[in-house]
Formats: sequence, C-alpha cells, structure tokens
Amino acid sequence: MTAAPVVATLVTGTLAGTASPARAEGKQNFTLVNKTGYVISEVYVSPAKVDDWEEDVLGADELDNGEAVNIAFSRKEKSCHWDLKVIYDDGESAEWADFDLCAISQIAISYNRKTGETWATSQ
Repeated sequence: MTAAPVVATLVTGTLAGTASPARAEGKQNFTLVNKTGYVISEVYVSPAKVDDWEEDVLGADELDNGEAVNIAFSRKEKSCHWDLKVIYDDGESAEWADFDLCAISQIAISYNRKTGETWATSQ
C-alpha cells in the first residue's frame, strides 16, 4: 500500500497558540509543533500499517524550536491512523505510533533535558 503524497508548509514565528490547519485538503491534515528546544531537520509521516517511512515531508526545510509546520494530505488518502518520526539536526530521532489524524488537528513534540524524555501530545 502506497500513501498519497503528504505536503508540509512551514509556519514561521513564535507560537503562542497554533491555529488548526485549514481542512481544505485531506481530513488527516495537522499542525506539528516543535517544543523540544532543538531543530528538527526531518519529519516522516507514514500510515500505521506500513513499514516504510516514505520521504521527508520537510524536504530542504528545517523546523526550529517554537515553530510549527502544517502537514497536508491528499483528499484521496483514506487512512486515518499514522505514525510519526522526527530526526533532529544532531542525528538523534524519536518515533510515535498510531495517531488518529482524522480526529486531531495538532501534535506538539516536547523534550525534558533533565530526564531525557521526549513525548508528543495531540489535540
């Protein structure tokens, strides 16, 4: 199963609150918010039942701390459950499984330097 193309649009500036992305394209559209304190250099979004991460949706862009990116899906995409992987500019990575992107509009990634814990919250 091959996923329909996913497109990312960077939202620049500091985020006090992130607005939900326009749902003009796929019902899976969401905003990814970087609250880690680090630069994210790659973002992969893949259907939960697929073992391939497809391609980096950021392309040549990077997602700085405090910034967000709108990730849009084709209307043809039917899958609601997706996995997420980010790679930081230092080569470290984090993965999360099975977000129901048909039910949420934002995923925020955070990191605690003291504990070394990385987590994602959705709304």
